[in-house]
Order: sequence, then C-alpha cells, then structure tokens
Amino acid sequence: MDEIVKQAMAKWPNVPACYGWLGLDARGNWYLRDAQVQAQGAFATSRGSRIEHEKLIDFIGRNYLKDDEGNWFFQNGPQRVFVALENTPWIWRLRFEEGRLHMHSHTGEALETAQIERALMDEDGCLYLQLPAGLGVVHSQDMLDAASAIEAGILSEPDAVLRDALPAQYGFQRDPAPH
Repeated sequence: MDEIVKQAMAKWPNVPACYGWLGLDARGNWYLRDAQVQAQGAFATSRGSRIEHEKLIDFIGRNYLKDDEGNWFFQNGPQRVFVALENTPWIWRLRFEEGRLHMHSHTGEALETAQIERALMDEDGCLYLQLPAGLGVVHSQDMLDAASAIEAGILSEPDAVLRDALPAQYGFQRDPAPH
C-alpha cells in the first residue's frame, strides 16, 4: 500500500466505504461506474467507462486488497472502493517462451510458476490458476501459451470446476455489498 494512502487513512479513519463504482473485467481492465451506469444493472451487464490512465491503473493495482469476508477493494486514500468482479479477483497473464512459462498479475506483480497450487477449467473453457495470492483466471489471449505449458508439463492438467462455484470455494465475492 502506498505511504500516502496510509497517511490519509490515519488522518481520516471513518470515511464510509464505496460500493458499485469500480469493476474489474476478466481481462484485467478497470471500469468506473457512475450512478447512471449502476442504475442500468450489475457490472456483468453494465460496465461503465474503462480506465485508460496508466498512472491511475498503477495506483489502483498497488492499493488493491481484500477484507476478511473476501471482498476485494481499492484503498483510495481513506476510502475503500469495493470492486465488482466479472470473474475472479486476479487475472493472470502468461507467456511461454523457450520452454519457460513467465507469469504476472493484472496489477503487474511477477509470479513464479512454482507458486501454482492448482489448475482448473470451467464449463466455458476458462482456465484458472490457484496461487497463494488467490484464484485468478488466465487472460483469454494467453490460452495458447497455457496450452503449451500444459503440454510441456509446467502446468498440470486442469480439474473441472463450475464457474458459479468458484466464489464459495475460493473465498471471494463477485459483487460486494454493504453489511
């Protein structure tokens, strides 16, 4: 977490949380969802405006965390901005070159293949990898690299899973709401 965020939290400890205003799609893109967009429906049907500003994307990524109930949020200064998830809280990017698999998260964090605990595939053919950070879906553009890594024995054959069962099994909420 950024130092400036920690300072703001100490200065203003009781800022109410924000729900519905930020979304993360299955390709690792962040979306702002104003009141009009929220009135049109959940994130899955009404995304909002894609965030394009690189420094803002990096700031969100550095301050992306989860609470004890499995709700993911962006700590924006003293305010928690809870994130609506299209699929999982993490999106893994893969690149298979010269017999080696390179991985990083949608927040830019480099990952080690030795950290992969399990591979899963849902009924739609989405590939998920469980790592200590949590469960993430493999970016759709990286499926050929994932298949090459499976063929090379770097990734294990995925177990079958139902997409709708993932939040309960892996402890995250797709659509956080106030208590």
